[in-house]
Amino acid sequence: MNWTEWLIVFILIQLIHGLGTWKMYVAAGFKAWQAFVPVYNAVTLMKIMNRPWWWTILLFLPVVNLLMFIVIWVDTLRSFGYNKAIDTTLGVVTFGFYIYYINYTQPLNYIHDRSLDPRTSAGEWTNSILFAVIAATIVHTYVMQPFIIPTSSLEKTLLTGDFLFVSKFHYGARLPMTPIAAPMVHDTIPVLGVKSYLARPQLPYTRIPGFQKIERNDIVVFNYPTDTINSYPNDDGKYHYKPIDKKSNYVKRCVAIAGDTMSMKDGVIYINGEELILPERARPQHIYSVITTRLDLMADQAYMIEKYDITENIYQPDRDVNPNKLQLTATDKAIEQLTKDGIITSAEMRNQELATPYRKDLRDRNDISTIYNKPNAFPYDGRLSNNNDDRDPFLIPAEGMTVDIDYKNISYFERIIEVYEGSEMNIFNDITLKGNKVLLNGQPLTSYTFKQDYYWLMGDNRDNSLDSRFWGYVPFNHVVGKPVFVWMSYDGNKSFTSAFRFERMFTTVNGSGQPTSYLVYFLVILGGYFVVKKIMSNKKKNQENS
Repeated sequence: MNWTEWLIVFILIQLIHGLGTWKMYVAAGFKAWQAFVPVYNAVTLMKIMNRPWWWTILLFLPVVNLLMFIVIWVDTLRSFGYNKAIDTTLGVVTFGFYIYYINYTQPLNYIHDRSLDPRTSAGEWTNSILFAVIAATIVHTYVMQPFIIPTSSLEKTLLTGDFLFVSKFHYGARLPMTPIAAPMVHDTIPVLGVKSYLARPQLPYTRIPGFQKIERNDIVVFNYPTDTINSYPNDDGKYHYKPIDKKSNYVKRCVAIAGDTMSMKDGVIYINGEELILPERARPQHIYSVITTRLDLMADQAYMIEKYDITENIYQPDRDVNPNKLQLTATDKAIEQLTKDGIITSAEMRNQELATPYRKDLRDRNDISTIYNKPNAFPYDGRLSNNNDDRDPFLIPAEGMTVDIDYKNISYFERIIEVYEGSEMNIFNDITLKGNKVLLNGQPLTSYTFKQDYYWLMGDNRDNSLDSRFWGYVPFNHVVGKPVFVWMSYDGNKSFTSAFRFERMFTTVNGSGQPTSYLVYFLVILGGYFVVKKIMSNKKKNQENS
């Protein structure tokens, strides 16, 4: 739905509200027309319910407003003395339409200065839980969201089992696009295993301005762009719809920002012709082929983890030919230490062959129909020498940038034009090739101006990361936020008593130098808080008794 359609829906909601409550407004001492005026009717209703005016703001926050509607329905009924359990139940299960029945058929005795204190302990608990959920939903949606590192794609920088706080306000909080959804869960309701949202209607993409832009080497949480399909386009070549804000959450390092020209050679990233220098906290891993002097270490995983921080499996790729040849995933520092300790005598970083054989004399030919060998690396074009370690220079699009389009480069921008900038529910733009001409929805396409910024994100665990090398660009409207804090870390491969990584708890994700744990400081402050609270409580009791 576009903004015009949502405006029509908004006006209809105001009409429904006015027709169902105008008599209540009159009974409370206001005018009937005040029940129909958008926004003003909500502010007036807060006065009727003896609630603060700023509750009106909560009615316009997507997802939060679903909870607020329940509060408003119940409070409206109670403002006129309908506070029995049956009234509350009917008000909720009829989605507020029970108020119509009260408004037109029952006596309306307005209660001035109504007490807001719950009459029973059950009501008090209900109120507390409901408002706690509302507050948590606001924080989760617009300020800070918890996130768990599910895979090893950022090892050893961020570890599997790290619990993060992800800031929504650094890059600007994205308003929910899926307004009808369960609060504080993503695409699935835990335990029940059912979808947590309705795909329709959808709000247009809107983002509150942030105070910084995404920079190179930032670690970013984002919605997986090709969610609901495989990493590559499926057999029918179509992309299936899933709301952007309900796509799976991923976390990677941004290695190239909008406007950059990026390339790779032997696993080294180049931005605008210069090698990308990773920050000190980054600890990239690669797969190495090594010659070892001790095969027994293959079975002693605990020792390899403790001594060399090698947490992934070790293999013998050529057992029959060379049993001393191993394949392992490690940092440069671990390889240096293994060599120094005499565990290995040589090490060679794995470098992939080109994804598919190609002929240089065919890459610039006009007849592209002769080349159909599709590699398994973005943009799936057999004419390009792209794989996980080597890439020809290519552009990272920026908002407002115009590029010439032809059959040679359309594979890079096809999904952007078809899906990211051309989708409305299940309707997409259509890119086709007719001979050597590129067609957009049947019309010739020779240039294109991008509508938003794009980014290239990769994992530090370079040979064990599903990232932009496989599915391409990340649009800015898919960006969730910036991880800022590791508040807990748990190693699921260890026993419960030894699984907690205390040295990682309460460490910052960004910053210079190595991560430092602030757990002790937190515990001291927390302890001080409870001590002060206890002292103040005792002081209050002494004053009451005196």
